[in-house]
Amino acid sequence: MSDPAIEYDPAVRCSDCKACCCKLEVMLMGEDDVPRRFMQQDKWEGWIMARLDDGWCAALDRSTMRCGIYERRPVICRDFQMGGSDCISERSDQTVVVLRQRTVL
Repeated sequence: MSDPAIEYDPAVRCSDCKACCCKLEVMLMGEDDVPRRFMQQDKWEGWIMARLDDGWCAALDRSTMRCGIYERRPVICRDFQMGGSDCISERSDQTVVVLRQRTVL
């Protein structure tokens, strides 16, 4: 649900989402109903979303770059607003990383 007090960038849409947030560590809360195969324990024995060797969330469908468990996604993912300040920041960080990788190659 969008908070009217927070500014969003309307230029960010699902159709051009880069799923940057799917590289962030996501802590699971008691009310989350994530399928067990997408969960792992961190070094403090808390539960987080599992990530594959490529660093992306295990629930991310690589062919569409969309959440494979969208209806059961964690509360933290539900609260992460597309086009919000955190989203824009992650997209910017990912762009900088890609540009750095291109200049190194």
